[in-house]
Amino acid sequence: MDQIKIGQFIEERRKNKNLTQLQLAEKLNITDRAVSKWENGKSLPDASIMIDLCKELEISVNELLSGEVIKMEEKEKKAEENLLELKRQKEEANKRLLAMEIVIGVFGSVFLLTMVLIASFVSMPDWLRYVLIGVGAVVLFAMAFIAVRIEQVAGYYECAKCHHKYVPTYAQVNLAMHMGRTRYMKCPKCGQKSWNKKVLH
Repeated sequence: MDQIKIGQFIEERRKNKNLTQLQLAEKLNITDRAVSKWENGKSLPDASIMIDLCKELEISVNELLSGEVIKMEEKEKKAEENLLELKRQKEEANKRLLAMEIVIGVFGSVFLLTMVLIASFVSMPDWLRYVLIGVGAVVLFAMAFIAVRIEQVAGYYECAKCHHKYVPTYAQVNLAMHMGRTRYMKCPKCGQKSWNKKVLH
């Protein structure tokens, strides 16, 4: 999606409606700085206010995401292109999240190992050794909690039996046996337990 083109389109439509950035922002209950960022191509409107923005500018969401007024005969094609682009962007965001999960896991493990090594080889009172190891364990536990949460929300799990794709609850992911990103869980559609694999689309 071309953020610059979308930003220029928002600015053009706003001016056609004789609205300042501040006036448009007030109608949407946001800051004029947010409107300025859109128009400069630095960010896109949040999905939660896209419909209200389109109402104010008298355009469709499809036209907003295309950055232009769409002729009737091109609407279906543009809608499909925009949906595919949104899907691609979501997959990229999920890939980044899953990469972050690995970084978090490695950081937590290295931190605990560092605390254990310091407690083992540096001269200090015994109580301080226990504190260091405890701090390392707490950090690792917190990092693991965050990593599992990331894995839960990024993408979907696919049932090995019926191939239904779904997002399980945090408890289901956390309590399930797993091998890497494949977890033994009950499918909400077919009701059977199997090794459900993480997929991004």
